[in-house]
Amino acid sequence: MQGVPQHFEHPQDRAQFRRPTHRPGVELYRAHIVRHAFEPHTHEAYGLGAIESGVERFRYRGSDHLAPSDSRVMMNPDVLHTGRAETEGGWRYRMAYIDVDVVEAFSGERGWWFRDAVHHDAARAHRVTLLLDALWRAEEPLAFDSLLLSLLDGFGDQVRHAPESRSAAAPRFTHVIEYLRANLARRITLEELAAVANLSPFHFLRAFRDHHDATPQQMLMALRLFEAKRLLADGIAPAQVAASVGLSDQAHLTRAFAQRYGVTPARYQRQVRR
Repeated sequence: MQGVPQHFEHPQDRAQFRRPTHRPGVELYRAHIVRHAFEPHTHEAYGLGAIESGVERFRYRGSDHLAPSDSRVMMNPDVLHTGRAETEGGWRYRMAYIDVDVVEAFSGERGWWFRDAVHHDAARAHRVTLLLDALWRAEEPLAFDSLLLSLLDGFGDQVRHAPESRSAAAPRFTHVIEYLRANLARRITLEELAAVANLSPFHFLRAFRDHHDATPQQMLMALRLFEAKRLLADGIAPAQVAASVGLSDQAHLTRAFAQRYGVTPARYQRQVRR
């Protein structure tokens, strides 16, 4: 596609995804990122991984975090985050994105919540890296599921129970996010979102930004790209995906997808459907 890069600008930047065919709700990811800066995005799943080398800087839950080599990274579902290299040589890492219902089924527990996004423990981080590498290479479904249980066990020391209640704004904003998700292909106004939240428009805009550390537009784009990810994994053509999630055309999808996930839609589709 003319004018749209099919690769990262820096030749050392690499990102790969894999989805096991037998276990929906699990996505594996490995990357070495030197120059690319990830736009705010969400995986709508628990993000569990480890930094193999270098240092990552990312924004998550209103704060900047540094994740150095030999540290574990833990992200709760539905939280926007960014990512960029803090060291000249970038950072190399592996992640597993695991849906809430899969975590509950494997762990036998509900309401997992991680207070800390980064935990420094070289031995545990190294074990997580080995487990994620083994999961990537696993060919038998039983072997994969056994390794997945071990991976989840490896983060048990960081699990906290989800808080019983969040801020008073949370229930209103839950409805706003549901509204955004149901109207991805539409042009949505500030006034209609404020009406969903039962707030005046500019009060809503400030409160939403303060609660999510993102504007409503950033949240909408994150939800659009996450839905695009799901549709691509189902084999839908990128041009059709772009129209379905409210992006102007396939070129827009390609740019926005690469900014958030580090690969083009076509390459992501090939990786997860092999």
